[in-house]
Parts: sequence; structure tokens; C-alpha cells
Amino acid sequence: MQNVLQYQGRYFVCGSGRQTLLKDKTANDNYYLLTMAAIAKELSVRKAPKKCSVILAAGLPLGSFGREKKSFREYLFRKEQPLRFKYENESYEVRIQDVRLFPQGYSALALQPEWINSEPSILLVDIGGWTVDLMRLDNAVPNAATCRSLEMGVIRCIDEIMEQVRRSTGLSVTEIQVERVLNGSACSMGEEVRELIQRYGRIYTERILSAIAESGFDLKAVPAIVMGGGAAILKRHVRTQDGLCRQIYLTDIHANASGYERIVGQMSATR
Repeated sequence: MQNVLQYQGRYFVCGSGRQTLLKDKTANDNYYLLTMAAIAKELSVRKAPKKCSVILAAGLPLGSFGREKKSFREYLFRKEQPLRFKYENESYEVRIQDVRLFPQGYSALALQPEWINSEPSILLVDIGGWTVDLMRLDNAVPNAATCRSLEMGVIRCIDEIMEQVRRSTGLSVTEIQVERVLNGSACSMGEEVRELIQRYGRIYTERILSAIAESGFDLKAVPAIVMGGGAAILKRHVRTQDGLCRQIYLTDIHANASGYERIVGQMSATR
């Protein structure tokens, strides 16, 4: 029953593969089911009661936050209360008390306000699985007019590298192998393949830097905070000769979630 969710008489295995790209996460129940599994895992880690009330804190991309906020909140905050399900054969009864939504990327900075308070202007670069989200902050205030979302996420990079390895060597490497090599971790494969993966990691980095410049941001003049799943790749493949201004790499993949939790905690404390 490991990673198995039981809900309304059906069984779902969580974490067995990558979710297909959806422009609208409310198009099916996949993210709702994954939210149940996430709640169960959080309650288990915190040794909290399995019958309880929770506030869900979640995020949406910068560029689509205003447009999608209402429908995504309704998607997570359904009339079915309390929510009854089993995860890994443990029964849960959870009442969702409220759903709070925040912009991805910017919320993570709640953990490190000194990074933005010390700079007049700073660029936030959130490299996710499918998109690279950009936003400039002036005097620590988000400039909504500068929001951009580029479809150049890490998944596209890894897929392209896997195809290039097949063409060049005939080998079918896995996503996890590619990711480990890009991040500089140990992986048992030939030196030729590792060099090929690292070369395309640099090419991916050059593409992102070029796309950011084409979007109207000058990384040689404005410091940047780079976060998300692709932050470690960029950190490893950016070179001195790129001549970039100050770069801060936030490589903790849980930074957004931690930011949402901290903000909700602050909101609750002020009431």
C-alpha cells in the first residue's frame, strides 16, 4: 500500500510518473488527489491527528495568478466536508478550513526578506518544470507589468538531452540520470555521455539567459534571485565570462511551500 491513496472506492498510486502538462490544473482531479496525499504526508511527518482541520496554502504562476486564482481556490475548496480518504492504509478525516493562494516565487522571498530589501531593483527568476517565470521587484514591491512566463522549464531541457544522447550514443538514459549529472552528483555512466549532458546543460543555460534578455531584463545590470528546480542547473553552468550582476541561487525545492506556510502563519498571528 506504499504511496496508495484510497478515495471514493478507487485506488490511486501517487508518485509513479510525471504528470502530463496541463495549462489548467482544474481540468481533472489529479491535483486534488495529490493534495490529499500531500495532506496525509504532512500530518504523518508532524505526528498530527488524522482527524483535524487544515488551512491549505498553495501557489500559482506569477503571470496567471490573477486569472486563475478564483477557479483554483474553488477546485481545492470543495463542498465535500470533511474529506475522508485513506493513504497507505491509514484513515484520514480532514476538514479544509480555508484555502489561501499566493504567487509562486515571490512567496519564497518571505523567508529571506533581506535579499530584496537591500536592492533597489531585483529580478526574480523561478525555473520550474514547465515554465520559467520572471518578475522584477522595485524597492521590494512586485512590478506586475514586468511578469513574464517562458515555456522553457527543466522538463523541456531534460527531454531534449535524452533525445540528443540517443542520437549520439544510442543509449536510452533516464530523466533521473540526466538530472543527477546536470546537478553534478555521482552517476555510473560513461564519460562521453556525462560530457554530452553537461554540454547541453550549458546550452540550456545560454538559452535561458538569452530569453531573459529578450524579455527586456538586463542580468548584467540588475541582480537576480534564481529559484526552482532549475536553479541548481543554472548555478552550475553559469560562467564568469557571462558577466552577470549579483546572482542569488535559492536551490531549496521546498522554498515556495515554506514561504506559503510562513505567510499564512503571519496572517493567522495578526488576527
